[in-house]
Amino acid sequence: MPRVRITHTTEYRYVHPVRLTTHRLMLRPRDSHDLRLLNATLGITPPAASTRWAHDVFGNSVCKLDWGDGTLANTLRLVSTLDLEHFPAAIDLPQDSLDPVAATYPFSYAAEEFPDLARLLERHHPDPHRQVDAWARRFLRRGVQTQTLDLLASMTRAIKSDFYYAAREAEGTNPPVDTLETGRGACRDFALLMMEACRSLGLAARFVSGYLYDEALVDGAGPVVGGGTTHAWCAIYLPGAGWVEFDPTNGVVSGRNLIRVCMARTPEQAVPVAGGFIGGTCDYIGMTVDVRVAVGQAAADEAQTGGC
Repeated sequence: MPRVRITHTTEYRYVHPVRLTTHRLMLRPRDSHDLRLLNATLGITPPAASTRWAHDVFGNSVCKLDWGDGTLANTLRLVSTLDLEHFPAAIDLPQDSLDPVAATYPFSYAAEEFPDLARLLERHHPDPHRQVDAWARRFLRRGVQTQTLDLLASMTRAIKSDFYYAAREAEGTNPPVDTLETGRGACRDFALLMMEACRSLGLAARFVSGYLYDEALVDGAGPVVGGGTTHAWCAIYLPGAGWVEFDPTNGVVSGRNLIRVCMARTPEQAVPVAGGFIGGTCDYIGMTVDVRVAVGQAAADEAQTGGC
């Protein structure tokens, strides 16, 4: 049950002062059995004229910022600070809680759950030559039963081992067919590939956005402070076990160093910070993102002092 403190700073810079349009933030996680949010603050420079909070169609917490027409700025700085307790699932939990009917593939979802899972079972990207289908079926065992969790774990590890990770600041997610053909992608590309592969097998999948922090910080003997990053992975619905999270970028199941912020049907619905500006075509200089994580006593100390 580590205490975790996350400071996520996003800064946009412009050559000349610009007018900021409405920004949409998805930076605040929900309390759950595996995460207890103790405190959350949001620093905004320049200050927004209005701040509105709402829950989206998936129940995620969304913040909308408006500056009105009178505010001009050559820098926008957003600092989200989360203080929480994390209760990561035991590594054997999915196997222990899985409904026996879903232990082997294929299986069918219960009639009462199917209407709620229907859109999450649909393919969302064209696959005219069935490349994603063929790739997904590589993990089915021929002539013997395929264990469901073994299938998903093998798929997760294969993406980690067979694809080249390439961080990308540009917005958007590559189509799964492109990721297969190029053999490379960012974490959100790998998550989407696994989602579409699972959907091709009749499994319901969701996109997860949140934070990844250094595994070494969990067992650190002293007050260790280390770096983290925004991250994306996916969750597959398995009867009995529920939404089980898979991180294909790192090849792990239910990673204990993953902090879930939001879940959605598509990556476009789970962008941490989205917005724009009104100004000249050459005014935009760039964006920087910095995520700092403190774990254990270091997190508690920072919460007391208000440090970043």
